[in-house]
Amino acid sequence: MDVQATQLRPGMLIKFDGKLFTVFRTEHRTPGNKRGFVQAKMRNVESGAMIDHKFSSEDFVPKISLDDQEMEYLYADGDFYYFMNTETYEQVQITREQLGDQVLYLLPNGLVKVQFYEGRPFNIDLPGTMDLTVTETEPGIKGATVTNVTKPAKVETGLIVQVPPFIKEGEKIRVNTTDGSYQSRA
Repeated sequence: MDVQATQLRPGMLIKFDGKLFTVFRTEHRTPGNKRGFVQAKMRNVESGAMIDHKFSSEDFVPKISLDDQEMEYLYADGDFYYFMNTETYEQVQITREQLGDQVLYLLPNGLVKVQFYEGRPFNIDLPGTMDLTVTETEPGIKGATVTNVTKPAKVETGLIVQVPPFIKEGEKIRVNTTDGSYQSRA
């Protein structure tokens, strides 16, 4: 199945130049009066080498299909992240290197879809947004009315999100898992 370059997401497995790559980061750019493109950072599955590639917005890339199983995230031990099949109680581990920045969205006992390629756990498929609790942020400035002002907030997983000044510690916020941006209060 082919997917348009603008639909590439972190964690996807694609075939590029005859090799398997996992997408780590994508950025859609539209410079001035030129055609838009997608800048993708990808890791070669076999060699582990990271590459950057610029895809035209109109490009189609072969997406490798993976088998999904809903699993519960249990814990991390060093560079390994452990997941359990909620039906068979079978546990699998995935390395931090395979997961990349997705580890910043893992909550203990949270359900995620673990993707398997040729019978081996390969990656996770996160929901589009997640509700996370703010653990650290500066107090807001009273009377701040400028709409584009933001401040950094650290959430329970360690992710730093730019939030509006009215967000306080202990509040739950909705975060976009594609780009780590603040969406709303949860």
